Amino acid sequence: MRIAFLGTGRMGTELVLRLISSGSHDVVVWNRTPDKAHRSVAGGAKLAFTPENAIKGADLVMTCLFGPDAVEEIVMAPELLPEGTVWADVTTISPEDAKRQAEWAAARGIDFVHSPVVGTLGPARAGMLGVYVGGACPRAREVVHEAVKAYADPERLRCMESASEAATAKLLANLALAVTAQGVSEAIRLGAAQNLTAERVLDLLGSTGLAWMANFKRDFTLGRDTAEAQFSTNAIAKDVRLMLHTSNLPLPATSAALESLVQVQRNGGGEHDFSEMLQVEANHPVS
Repeated sequence: MRIAFLGTGRMGTELVLRLISSGSHDVVVWNRTPDKAHRSVAGGAKLAFTPENAIKGADLVMTCLFGPDAVEEIVMAPELLPEGTVWADVTTISPEDAKRQAEWAAARGIDFVHSPVVGTLGPARAGMLGVYVGGACPRAREVVHEAVKAYADPERLRCMESASEAATAKLLANLALAVTAQGVSEAIRLGAAQNLTAERVLDLLGSTGLAWMANFKRDFTLGRDTAEAQFSTNAIAKDVRLMLHTSNLPLPATSAALESLVQVQRNGGGEHDFSEMLQVEANHPVS
């Protein structure tokens, strides 16, 4: 396929490189800051300097933007997409946003699929991301399914019949990530209250339900530079706010995770890996 890909941030770049390396697609990229498309172009993508030029002749338009406001600004407000377009939005959005985007697309004869990914940069580079493909049109789902195979873990590639369900699934996955990180953070704090180092706490968590997060972010927690962001604090904090906005019932653990993330943002770590919230706890002196 000829794929137009709008948004080459950290994750978008990795997805573009996987699409190209599959050998099956020609990819044209656009990014608001052209310099951030450098790796995509070096990997074989063609660069367009406007979204309008990027989508010309595309079989599939993919958007991987920071949030629903960016999707509104770049795609919906300027009426970017012509009738008949298959549009896959990878952006993390709320179920309400997904429903609104699907309705907007349907009114214009555009086939909309919401296809968020689950995972960080490492799994993206390995082609082992979780991927949801949700939309009302079976043909469009098939088109998107064919494209995302380039970066999906086959066992975690799931098709759904609505965009809003795919959005909900992505928020559930990131809720698990945020709440588990909060659990490890509090475990480090509890251990410190009993004179245990962060390293010792992480070892002891190895046989618990927090083992995955303790191992996954161990090197960051114990001192690796969190500026090497796999998943930035700003990005997951944005997603956590979407979760809290989406639920009409309290989410106490999710709210606690947001408080920890906001503290990292206030301390200037917004673009650092979200494991900064764990490193902060690990750096507190043991009493």
